[in-house]
Amino acid sequence: MLDDNRKHPSIWRHRDFLLLWGGQTVSEMGSQVTVLALPLVAVVLLEATPFQVGLLSAAETSAYLLVALPAGAIVDRVPKLRLMIWCNLALFLVIGSVPLAHAVGALTLAQLYAVALVSSVFSVFFTVAYQSYLPVLLDRDQLMDGNGKVAVSQSVAQIAGPGLGAGLVALVGAAGAMAADALSFALSAGSLTAIRTRERRRPSAEADRRPPAEADRRPRLWAQIREGLAYVTRDPILRNSVAFNGTANFFVIMVEILGPVFLIRTLHLRPALVGLLLALGAVGGVAGGVAARYLARKVGSARISWISMTVLSLPGLLIPLAGHGWWVLLFGFGWISWTFASTVAGVSLTTYRQAACPPDMLGRVSAAARWITWGTLPLGGVAGGVLATA
Repeated sequence: MLDDNRKHPSIWRHRDFLLLWGGQTVSEMGSQVTVLALPLVAVVLLEATPFQVGLLSAAETSAYLLVALPAGAIVDRVPKLRLMIWCNLALFLVIGSVPLAHAVGALTLAQLYAVALVSSVFSVFFTVAYQSYLPVLLDRDQLMDGNGKVAVSQSVAQIAGPGLGAGLVALVGAAGAMAADALSFALSAGSLTAIRTRERRRPSAEADRRPPAEADRRPRLWAQIREGLAYVTRDPILRNSVAFNGTANFFVIMVEILGPVFLIRTLHLRPALVGLLLALGAVGGVAGGVAARYLARKVGSARISWISMTVLSLPGLLIPLAGHGWWVLLFGFGWISWTFASTVAGVSLTTYRQAACPPDMLGRVSAAARWITWGTLPLGGVAGGVLATA
């Protein structure tokens, strides 16, 4: 039963979840260092234009548009934990190539584009596998708590990461700061290796529906992709959520990628202060991760998702009003509202998807939802770069 504490011990005593959570927190911290350091490498070291920064952002997020759908079907076919470990090791090598190239004087914008694109591919596979593996570790009634803790750690990383990145940029430069991100992926891989729980292979829904002579044959990749998309479009909650999240992401990414350019070139802030300001804006993410479970219980997980994205995020309109002196805090206050709203919506919808979706389809359904909601990011990134240049 759901209230049986002997069957469902506290999530704080769940060894494998703590390893998964801890490893992800470390890699999230490093990734947030790169969120600050990568555009600074382009702007400060390589003198990139706003359009080039927009292209860099598009490369960082384009994998969600290009490979998210097949990634979901592949994740449903392979051991998810092993896939996450290999993705972390690959990211260690790819991100680590930037400080190495800078050290020998060979760093170029072309390499930054390649690093952003390749790392985004591995990040897509890791994220889809991570969300599909969490229900393997946790019981259904623990998912909201687990997703909330993951969201809090992501928000803490958003707070501490840019601040840490700002300090590293001041000490070792923007390229050197990316070495911290590379190391975080190696540490995360080590943490995941210590997990003992393995997912059990269950008969798939497709196999149950096929004749016995065909049940043992693996379904075609594109047939599985179509099934994931069909599930998302049939479910009214998932269908509406991906529609408004995808629309919101198209416009928000413009602010996100041009924020450092705006703060450095228009408001003339030092890179270290830019990191601290971005860290201030992520405070709302921590509050959102903590409050998501309570708000979902009081309002409903589906209802609070659209309320947070349409009402609670409205103070984000203060961001472009930021100016010199204390007026720059409007930027941080706008980010606080946005990160709070997006975290609440993300935790609620992820938990709903994990609880409602059949386990054998969770990878491709998660990937289909990501393809729609995050597939607009590279499009918004390019559009933001064009508008900023104009």
